[in-house]
Amino acid sequence: MSSLAGEVGGLILENPVMLAAGILGTTGASLRRAAMAGAGAVVTKSVGSIPRDGHPGPTVVPLDIGLINAMGLPNPSYREFQEEIDIGKTGGIPVVASIFGADPDEFASIASGLTADAFELNLSCPHAEKYGAELGRYPEAVQSVTKAVKARVRVPVWVKLTPNTADIVELGLAAQDGGADAVVAINTLKAMAIDIESGYPILGNRFGGLSGPAIKPVAVRCVYDLSSALDIPVIGAGGVSCFVDAIEMIMAGASGVQIGTALQRGYGVFGEIIEGLSAYLERRSMRLSDLRGLAMRRT
Repeated sequence: MSSLAGEVGGLILENPVMLAAGILGTTGASLRRAAMAGAGAVVTKSVGSIPRDGHPGPTVVPLDIGLINAMGLPNPSYREFQEEIDIGKTGGIPVVASIFGADPDEFASIASGLTADAFELNLSCPHAEKYGAELGRYPEAVQSVTKAVKARVRVPVWVKLTPNTADIVELGLAAQDGGADAVVAINTLKAMAIDIESGYPILGNRFGGLSGPAIKPVAVRCVYDLSSALDIPVIGAGGVSCFVDAIEMIMAGASGVQIGTALQRGYGVFGEIIEGLSAYLERRSMRLSDLRGLAMRRT
């Protein structure tokens, strides 16, 4: 089989297919299961300074084209999460800690209080007041947060960007200027669903984030635009559910891909994507580096 090993955002991975934040990364056991299923790296559920229960239910609306969720960043706080990261690391692959905060100091404090192989800064959640995209839509804030965390840790720092903006490249450049080792594109699109019988919004928070196949074309475009403009790697996320989707992301310029909503099918999705990607490269006598950014070279 064609080799998929290489460097992604400062980490050496056996393959570029990763578990995305917020899906199964709540416990160390689930991180380890993703590793055993073949993931090249795993990203934890986002953790913050204090415990959060999240939004009231309902928190998920299933759709034919994906999901709308408004979990509200529930977490036990970073102080109670190190054990889960340590358990996840027994899977033998890098564990990336996803963290969130309200300002640069809070991000930096959380990062300095955790030990992980890398950090992913959640500057893109669309449904948590004071956090996520409310901070990450401003380039100055993205740069400041990134710079603050980079000053406190000695491991790679990735910045997860919001698509709910007029110019995602501006945000990517701000992350790069702050010292980011990679950007992750994209988080969910702000969305809503209404019950037509009652007229009430279905989600307890009214608004949530749309994920799954519906957002893949948006994610591919964002990856392409960012890869064309940045000097640091771009990791593609959003609607990747099969090896064809992964190839499309990589052709757009992605150095790696993250899997989220597709895990509704189970952990086996990692193996399916990895095997399909490797077979595709072998069939075409290509290396992964030949595939990366191919669409940019075709224009």
